[in-house]
Amino acid sequence: MPTEVILPKVDMDMATGQISRWFAEEGAHVKKGDVLFEIETDKAAMEIDAPASGVLRDVTGKEGVDIPVGAPVAWIYADGEAYGAKQDTAPISPLVGEMSTKSTEGGAVPPTSYSVTPPSALPGISPTRGEIGQSPSGARATPLARRLAREAGLALASVTGTGPYGRVVKADIDAAIAKGGAKEAPALAPEAPAAAAASAPAVKAMSDDQVLKLFEEGSYELVPHDNMRKTIARRLVEAKSTIPHFYLTLDCELDALLALRTQINAAAPMKKTDKGEAPAYKLSVNDMVIKAMALALKAVPDANASWTESAMVKHKHADVGVAVSIPGGLITPIIRHADEKTLSTISNEMKDLASRARSRKLKPEEYQGGTTAVSNLGMFGIKDFAAVINPPHATILAVGAGEERAVVKNGEIKIATVMSVTLSTDHRAVDGALGAELLVAFKRLIENPMGMLV
Repeated sequence: MPTEVILPKVDMDMATGQISRWFAEEGAHVKKGDVLFEIETDKAAMEIDAPASGVLRDVTGKEGVDIPVGAPVAWIYADGEAYGAKQDTAPISPLVGEMSTKSTEGGAVPPTSYSVTPPSALPGISPTRGEIGQSPSGARATPLARRLAREAGLALASVTGTGPYGRVVKADIDAAIAKGGAKEAPALAPEAPAAAAASAPAVKAMSDDQVLKLFEEGSYELVPHDNMRKTIARRLVEAKSTIPHFYLTLDCELDALLALRTQINAAAPMKKTDKGEAPAYKLSVNDMVIKAMALALKAVPDANASWTESAMVKHKHADVGVAVSIPGGLITPIIRHADEKTLSTISNEMKDLASRARSRKLKPEEYQGGTTAVSNLGMFGIKDFAAVINPPHATILAVGAGEERAVVKNGEIKIATVMSVTLSTDHRAVDGALGAELLVAFKRLIENPMGMLV
């Protein structure tokens, strides 16, 4: 029996993916574990291994086309197996695809690979055969049978399946067509206005046509959204429409922190690199912000939480996601256990994550999860802003530029380097006073940075 190869889910938010290239052609012999094709998700490119050895047939997954997670993209026939056997033989290997953790170009190559199965929550994915198991009518059928039924306009639910477990196979469709089987019912008509009015009206965004009509034809060009932009748009809409945000802002004086950073960087030992000797680390203000945020969460543990409908998730570690701008979007690689790491470790780890993020070489576990996030636009001179919470986080800290400002101390006007920070908070998980406590703890660490060294 041929082994079905599906498009696996390699990212938590992945609903569709695109095959950027196949490494084997139709009819080629492949070995189990060979790299079969490459998936381009919204955030990374992943190589997918062949789940079995044999001859690659029926490559339906085309390059550069959005394919739903769990959809079959090819079949592998065992050596000597009759071509076409899959069409009328239902059981297919439960191993539906294997995701290699190998980077696609250069980079480290982990020695092992692991299998990825489609999530059980996805509708229509058979847990035993890895195929889209149910039509909208609920009938079980092979992919070929469903396609033939669709092409013939045949109602699949009206066909009696003779395959295993009552599955409809090609022969059943042929017989039904010969007998003039029941036709598929036409698509449901849009609900009547009265029925729609019965439910709460939803505010809808302007349609594409409504937007384009506002601009003179020929005065613009259309650039289709890639998967990253679609995901960013979907998650931001979900976050702003489902998470009750509130915002807290404080000004932090940076002079002590800047002085300490200069001392630490000056004391960095030298190490040999491919480009000659270089300091073992070079701290940035952002590295110290990450550490301060992590320590503040440890000092205010009730704010180190995530909201779920059934319970509050209280985290034991402070895992800080850091927004990194990459071509076409952004991603938030995570510094795990940032509360326990030294500033130099955070600095070097952040440089590595940011570099691999920009080349889309991060593994999903390196940017999924986290307990909070930091977004820093200070390098652009932005004074202050409010960031959108990235669930499952309950907080995100927006960091503005450090600038000299006039401050009043003991009745006198002084000059100080000041940085404004704004904490966006999920009110379901963190109340106002708790959020304020967290932000005050952060300010205390930033203005007294020696506390981050002990």
